Order: sequence, then C-alpha cells, then structure tokens
Amino acid sequence: MELMASLPEDEKVILVGHSYGGVSISLAMESFPKKVLAAVYVAALMPNHDYPIATGLMELLKRIMAEPLLDFQVWFDDGSESPPTRALFGPKYTETKIYHLSPKEDIELGLTLMRQGKLFLKDLANESLLSKEKFGSIHRVYIVCKDDLLVKESMQKWYIENSPTEDVKFIAGADHMPMFSKPHELCECLQEVAHQYN
Repeated sequence: MELMASLPEDEKVILVGHSYGGVSISLAMESFPKKVLAAVYVAALMPNHDYPIATGLMELLKRIMAEPLLDFQVWFDDGSESPPTRALFGPKYTETKIYHLSPKEDIELGLTLMRQGKLFLKDLANESLLSKEKFGSIHRVYIVCKDDLLVKESMQKWYIENSPTEDVKFIAGADHMPMFSKPHELCECLQEVAHQYN
C-alpha cells in the first residue's frame, strides 16, 4: 500500500498476486483504482465485490480440510465453532501439495521460509471492503495452474465463475508455485498481459 501511495498520479501499474496475495492486490485495487492498469491472479484467491473476501477463502479452506492434511496445521484461537485464525504448512504437506513439480532446490528453500500465517477471516468478513466502482472497474486476468494440488483447478475455476475476468490463461504442468515449476510459461503469460494492457 505504501508503494501504491508513493506512485505519481499519472503512473499506472499491473499488479500480480499469487495465492493469498490475491487478497492484497484486491485491497490495493480498491484503494488505488486510478493507478492500476490491470490485475493478474496467479492460482490466487480472487474475490468478488458482491460478497465478503472471506467467502472465497472459506471455500478454499473447506476443500483443503476435506482432504488428508498430513502435517498441515490449523489453529482456532476463537474456539472450534469459529473460523480458523492461523495456519502452517508442514514439510510433508509443502512437498506433496505445493512444490510437487518444482525443482528440489526450490522445495528446500521453500521449507526454510515456511512460517505460521494469520488468515484474517474476521477482518475479511466485512462486506464493504470491495466495490464495483473501484475494484470492479479494473481489468483482471486469471492464470490457472492446471496441476496445482493446493488450489486445485476446480477451485481456480470457482474463483473465475464467481468473479468473471477479461482473460484466463492456463499453464499445464504448473504446481502451486509456477515461478519455480514453470517459470518460462509464467513469464510469457505476464508479458502477454503487459502487452495487452500497456
């Protein structure tokens, strides 16, 4: 948000959000719509201005929790009847669901960077976070990672159906980390978006 605020009024950018980063770019789009040419969601949570951001996150968590969790941990700080508050991907879950098609050295690096993260579901349950006039006015592109085992293709299609985009691109053979499993293909997709919206 500080970077977006620091941009001159006549400068526009293309925002790219990966995974949970879809929330961040969506909030930036809402706050700075005149500074955003387009937004790209890469296997990312892509909300709609018609319902709370937490809706899409809860749908993803529901699908994740329905499968074997291995060493994926979830905390319910507000009680087991409330939504989860924190999560941590364990090494087994990371290797088999997130980096399963990525080079070994990227898996090793990824494991050293894993940390517990907050989900912010209470904050994201507010219905007034995104508007049609701001967030909804910006061109959006979704990049589907076809072999993603964390945000499966069916979940990515759910995001697209619930928040239609101008364009959808597909990367075959990409796990949840296409910047490692299919970096050239991801780069090509981003270059296409840059040419299209520049």
